[in-house]
Amino acid sequence: MTLKLYFLRQVETVHSKTGGYCGELDPELTTEGEEMAQQFAEAYRDLPWTAAYVSPMKRTLATAKPLCDTINLKMQLRDGLKEIYYGKWEGERPETVNEKYHDDYVRWLTDPGWNAPTGGEKGIDVSRRSSPVIQEIEEQHPTGNVLVVSHKATIRIMLCRALGIDVGRFRDRLAMPVGGVSIIEMAAHGPLIHSLADRSHLDPTAIEN
Repeated sequence: MTLKLYFLRQVETVHSKTGGYCGELDPELTTEGEEMAQQFAEAYRDLPWTAAYVSPMKRTLATAKPLCDTINLKMQLRDGLKEIYYGKWEGERPETVNEKYHDDYVRWLTDPGWNAPTGGEKGIDVSRRSSPVIQEIEEQHPTGNVLVVSHKATIRIMLCRALGIDVGRFRDRLAMPVGGVSIIEMAAHGPLIHSLADRSHLDPTAIEN
């Protein structure tokens, strides 16, 4: 038996619905988001889980809670799984950021691995703080199914690092909608991807929105 990591992006919040940048901001789930969290729990409750590692933000805790409560699985909270910090862009929409911080925005779009949002984090910074969490999981749980509940940019960065994709391309290579599950097996020849941002566990109307 090998180790499988189930990367779950947090479900819907107001900011994920409207497109505002949301890193350190910590909105509650929408009603639809709460339903998504329940649907994930119902779909995955019978999997033999080994552990759950969760970003300590309200939106990720609320995403993981239905499953963890159902199967009595303790959440292991790790700051390294928090979302990228958007600095002065927090709460702003892309078109507003482009107007107010145009040069920084263009640099970030070109290579977000080595360019940060104004006053925020570079993608490589997120990679450096999230990698020890994955290393810890591999050391503590060499086999089994481990849930990792995190955020859009952070999950894409972790997947890029695992799969050998340039971290600077995390926004261009991997889609990561709310409630999506990506499965990576830590196989004999390195990380093997089984699914990317799967949302088949969600109600079709949630996927359409």
